Amino acid sequence: MAMSSSSRIRVGRYELGRTLGEGNFAKVKFARNVESGENVAIKILDKQNILQHKMVGQIKREISTMKLIRHPNVIRMYEVMASKAKIYIVLEFVTGGELFDKIARQGRLKEDEARKYFQQLINAVDYCHSRSVYHRDLKPENLLLDANGVLKVSDFGLSALPQQVRDDGLLHTTCGTPNYVAPEVINNKGYDGAKADLWSCGVILFVLMAGYLPFEDPNLMSLYKKIFKADFSCPAWFSTSAKKLIKRILDPNPQTRITLAEVLENEWFKKGYHRPSFENADISLDDVNSIFNESEEPENLVVERREERPVQMNAFELISTSQGLNLGTLFEKQLDFAFYSKSYYEFALCMVATKGFTKRETRFTSKLPAKDILSKIEEVAKPLGFSIDKRNYKVFEIAPSVNMVELRKAKGDTLEFHKAYKNISTGLKDIVWRTQEEKQDEVI
Repeated sequence: MAMSSSSRIRVGRYELGRTLGEGNFAKVKFARNVESGENVAIKILDKQNILQHKMVGQIKREISTMKLIRHPNVIRMYEVMASKAKIYIVLEFVTGGELFDKIARQGRLKEDEARKYFQQLINAVDYCHSRSVYHRDLKPENLLLDANGVLKVSDFGLSALPQQVRDDGLLHTTCGTPNYVAPEVINNKGYDGAKADLWSCGVILFVLMAGYLPFEDPNLMSLYKKIFKADFSCPAWFSTSAKKLIKRILDPNPQTRITLAEVLENEWFKKGYHRPSFENADISLDDVNSIFNESEEPENLVVERREERPVQMNAFELISTSQGLNLGTLFEKQLDFAFYSKSYYEFALCMVATKGFTKRETRFTSKLPAKDILSKIEEVAKPLGFSIDKRNYKVFEIAPSVNMVELRKAKGDTLEFHKAYKNISTGLKDIVWRTQEEKQDEVI
């Protein structure tokens, strides 16, 4: 071990750590409450960026929504803070990954297990609707699991609040992910947010039990036609009761579609069902409004400050402190090499010559040079309908002779990603040295 001084960033009572995720408008970092020792996730947004892109309304809505909701099946927002330049949203830190990672690993779920998760999803959605909050983007990426396997709904960036309902009592903004969106949303004639959310829940239940989507087509217009007609069929292994419920949820006519209240009374749904207990608190949104009020300082104003303190470092961490060799940046930022499909998802390739930081579904190691690996990936991807886009990519060599390759989903549907990844990985077998499974076997 080597002793060194490390610079840590403090925001209020939180010490910021590694980056968990990064998008166009926000970065999510792991953090620790130095007073309680509790681990949290902090979503950091740049004020200037938000103003430039006219996203103040959307961000206010997301924060307001998260503050209004206190439910065991929804990601908890603890507080919101602001500095002169940034906004900090402090969220519950969930460690169990996405629910659909389970499907990617083991295929479809057994009916009882699928029902358990569906019950938790309905609990969350029913509570949100009772607070006049409509999610509008329920999909696999937004269903997380905590350490105890409890489902948590996340990402309310497209949610709707009561003030967005027009005089006709309907919402009019078309949003959501194509495979999960209700037909009336696509129609663009106004829709009931509760009924649209329930449709998405029905698609999710189908996927949990089937292991694939009910509505699929590489052509977007053909996909929409299938959704408009509810053109799908349930697999033979679905129970009769489950089939009936799913068909009533995936009714293309919102007027005759089953309601959430009726789902809660459905016999298949009620099997083993337990209503959750949770707190009902009076919530003030004053701090949310003050964040964007330029005429006065926010009541929860904080300052980012760096703190120097001695830390223990292992050899890997010592190397990473050298300029240009910081491995964290390789995993926190997307490298400029990507290939895109004709469907609704895309891959990003991250390659680095090291043996660490592996993820089972998307990484392997190879002893071939980087140039040969990239050529082989192009060769395999093109027949599958991908086009290649290389933009000044870089490969950082940390250890000689071993390249680690990560194929990462940049956007789109999770199930489609894993399906495409399996096809690509099959074509790459002759360049793979070791897969993650083989590494795990060695550890065992």
